[in-house]
Amino acid sequence: MLSDVPESYIKTRERDWRREMVNSGGSVPAVVYVANLCVALCVGAALKSDVVLENSATTLNHSMALVQRMEALLTQGNGSDVILRVQTLNTDEVKLIQVHSLVLTLQSNVFDELLQTRNSTAMILRETPDCVAVFDMFIRYLYCGDITVRLNQAIPLHKLASKYHVWDLQQGLTQYMTQHLSSDSPAGHVVSWYQYATQIGDVTLQNSCLQYLSWNLSSVLQSAEWSSVSEELLLTLLQRSDVVLQSELELYEALEAWINQNQPSVETAESALKAIRYAMISPQHLFHLQKKSSVMLKYYESVRDLLFLAFQFHAASPVQLAKYFDVNCSLFTPRNYLSPAWGSPWVINNPTRDDRSFSFQTQLGPSGYDASKRVTWNALFSPRWLPLSVRSAYPEQGSLQPTRTDGGRPRIIVTPATSSPDFAGVSFQKTVIVSARKQGKVVVRHVYNFHQSTEEAGDFLLEADLQRRASEYLIDSSLYLHIIVKPLYHSLIVAKK
Repeated sequence: MLSDVPESYIKTRERDWRREMVNSGGSVPAVVYVANLCVALCVGAALKSDVVLENSATTLNHSMALVQRMEALLTQGNGSDVILRVQTLNTDEVKLIQVHSLVLTLQSNVFDELLQTRNSTAMILRETPDCVAVFDMFIRYLYCGDITVRLNQAIPLHKLASKYHVWDLQQGLTQYMTQHLSSDSPAGHVVSWYQYATQIGDVTLQNSCLQYLSWNLSSVLQSAEWSSVSEELLLTLLQRSDVVLQSELELYEALEAWINQNQPSVETAESALKAIRYAMISPQHLFHLQKKSSVMLKYYESVRDLLFLAFQFHAASPVQLAKYFDVNCSLFTPRNYLSPAWGSPWVINNPTRDDRSFSFQTQLGPSGYDASKRVTWNALFSPRWLPLSVRSAYPEQGSLQPTRTDGGRPRIIVTPATSSPDFAGVSFQKTVIVSARKQGKVVVRHVYNFHQSTEEAGDFLLEADLQRRASEYLIDSSLYLHIIVKPLYHSLIVAKK
């Protein structure tokens, strides 16, 4: 702390420096001023070394005092040799900041080049309004090495860090944005972060934002942020099968609202409407859309063939349909729907305690032809990794506990409890969604996919620490899962007519 350095010593040194500046006409270089300040702190630290025992080594850390002195140096402008004139683009507004060339040169090679080519003590910088608003914070970081960031400040600060090659700050902001995707903000921020990451080519941040939007699409569709989605992002989301939402109808209604509000080009609207998987919407809702949806009425000709194919899909057996149409396409591929027909939520209290089992039913397939047919599924969760051949020897709720093997990694198995000739030609993909609370909001933490042939997700909760009560995979010490079973017709043989 600052009290670790004798105040009398520092005051004496400061008085000597001021006298030197007066005698030299105020021409003492900033580099000398900053260097003397650092020397004062170091000498002050040495003066306290009498508390260290003889023949022993210790570390005296007065970095906080140095940070405070550096911040005071910036605030008071002592020894400043450069004035930054930060001008807002397309305006006459100018912000003046007194700085020290040594500090800027040490922190940024861009500033180093600019300072070497300047013709006066003033250096003009032109920035966008959002960057000007945080420029003081940016300069303070160069002096102190710490910064407090709000959601709406992340992009302009990232712009400045990238422009002036302050790489530590840039990487720190990217990490901050990745970790705060679920934070609440009035107008939302993930969409704007995605669009910014796409603009600058930050693939890591772009993929993190896209994954968050995909896994939490149902809540995004209901937010104010949905209307700000760009055409490129809209089409990207519509083409994905891993999006998590209540139903395909929910997605269509959100798309209709987006089109009405943004009034895109005919080409964009038609491309978006063609990406809707109408075969996943029940016939009664399709009839309703044909008669009541203003967007459907306006663009009906562009999706008429898709609607006709969807009605055929609902009316005929999938096996029969496959004789005439290619069912191996996105139109017949379900997304991650949370509605009861596709799966069930499962809350596991105290997930490290013992094995649990759970049964639920799903519709055999998304077509109206299979609407009345049900498949019963058994789900088994174990906090311990145990081979199937050994598992049957242990009762589910009994006193015997299986031996922990392979590090005690959690395991989940989903198998059908029934069989039927109707299963022919249908393969079932299982998806397990794990929810968690981040920044006070429940969001999808991870999505695991596995097929019937494997019966389980090999990487299920591989990185999770369920023993820790504050685990980021738990909500109030419970594991929140949602199991989805998606029937796929990819194994059906397409016969040429």
